[in-house]
Amino acid sequence: MASGLLATRGLLTLLNYQQACRSVLVTQTRHKKRWMRAYVKIMEAKLKLEGPPPPKRRSEKPNWDYHAEVEAFSARLQENFQLERLKTAFVNPCYVRVEQERRGALGLEPEVAALTLKDNGELHTRGEAFVQDFLSDWCRASFPSLPAKGTAALVNHLKGPEVVCHVARNLGVEDLTMSAEFPVPDEVLYGTFCAVVAALEESSGPQRAGLFLRDFLTAQLIGKDLFDMWSVVNPMGLLVEECTHRGLPLPEPRLLRAAGASTVLPLYFVGLYCNKKLLAEGPGETLLAAEEEAARAALRKLYGYTENRQPLDFSPVSPQTSQSTNLALSSG
Repeated sequence: MASGLLATRGLLTLLNYQQACRSVLVTQTRHKKRWMRAYVKIMEAKLKLEGPPPPKRRSEKPNWDYHAEVEAFSARLQENFQLERLKTAFVNPCYVRVEQERRGALGLEPEVAALTLKDNGELHTRGEAFVQDFLSDWCRASFPSLPAKGTAALVNHLKGPEVVCHVARNLGVEDLTMSAEFPVPDEVLYGTFCAVVAALEESSGPQRAGLFLRDFLTAQLIGKDLFDMWSVVNPMGLLVEECTHRGLPLPEPRLLRAAGASTVLPLYFVGLYCNKKLLAEGPGETLLAAEEEAARAALRKLYGYTENRQPLDFSPVSPQTSQSTNLALSSG
């Protein structure tokens, strides 16, 4: 009898569950609105017709505080800038000129439209001269065997607009630069970077400015080949001049080995011997090209600019070191 009661109760429970399930309405959710597909197609077609939107300045976007950004720039570089001089370094003459013209077009009186901003023209000139002097001293101290033309080629590469603008953009200088055009032109960004260097020299002295250039500009030499920066038309002739100047016998080119000489892709290895010792060797598709490559390899050895040379020294300088002895900041 007990088993019958249990069976009856189980049957009633099953019937109630089925009735409850019939009353539940199950709806399907798409997770995407129906209008989304048409809207995305329209926006893609608009992008193809009109092109991407023009870039906006960081100051035109939300959450921008110029004074806080300038202070953050100084703290991020771990340098002690005078904030007023640093702000002046970011103001370019083109921005002042355009702002005055804009205020004049609004019909304001000259006294009201006059700007109190001072541009970075003076800082630009001083910073560019400091960069030139420091890089020249640093290259001569780091590569004493390099001739004057090679040193000048390294300096011109390091202070060129391409390298300086690359460093400036990665340091966030472009976001703080006050320029008439955006994106900021390379010549304006170059001048702003030089002005920042001059502001640092005024604020913390030439030693800190030199360390700043050493850490960010001279580090761009890492991974660069000497003859990618210094164009030498006749490396064999330059090698002969160097050997004559150093009192060494003239180099003798000799064919070391060759492969595929009768194919469309031959390969020759030419070695240069000096005083019966192998000075350097180089590959090439022709004997002349292999000889030139061997001459370049020999010049790298003579100038101390080989791939396995001693790494450059970027260690911090102690405060007790005088400014005069650390102007070049030798990597020796």
